[in-house]
Amino acid sequence: MGKFKFIETGIEGLYVVEPTVFGDNRGYFMETYNAEFEPYVKHLDGSPAQFVQDNQSRSKKGVLRGLHFQKKNPQGKLVRCLEGEVYDVAVDLRGGSETYGKWYGVLLTEENKKQFYVPEGFAHGFAVLSENATFSYKCTRYYDPSDEGGIMWNDPDIGVDWNVPDGVEILLSEKDKLHPGLKDLNFHF
Repeated sequence: MGKFKFIETGIEGLYVVEPTVFGDNRGYFMETYNAEFEPYVKHLDGSPAQFVQDNQSRSKKGVLRGLHFQKKNPQGKLVRCLEGEVYDVAVDLRGGSETYGKWYGVLLTEENKKQFYVPEGFAHGFAVLSENATFSYKCTRYYDPSDEGGIMWNDPDIGVDWNVPDGVEILLSEKDKLHPGLKDLNFHF
């Protein structure tokens, strides 16, 4: 045990995770998940959760995916960047939370090997800062396209700084262009 350092973010349940990396002239080895995560991975009601689905995406520079959530079947996510560099963001949507509407972001790169644990009850998204990025995430519930929700990536009331360099065009999906702002969401967990 003791392969991971769980770093608090100031938002309850949201952690930056630093793995122990063993490297030498051949390369490196690290664990990306083990039972050390069990105390942190929970459903909204506090009961233990398990990861049931792994996803991977590849995106080009300027792609911004988010801010997404599932309404009835919220997903906790353990995310990391396998190739390239992304700025990853979570926004607290838990009703009654002291940090409702607050965001936290972390730079995830193939070099720093950090992970980000985003619990159920958060909107999640990331922006690609490198030429390309391969992104991996474990989820506590299955993806359900009929259960999707989202908030506007550039909502001024939230004020996310995506760390995208000047001159880089933000590339959004058509559905991500249509998400409401937090004030117009009429939803929380």
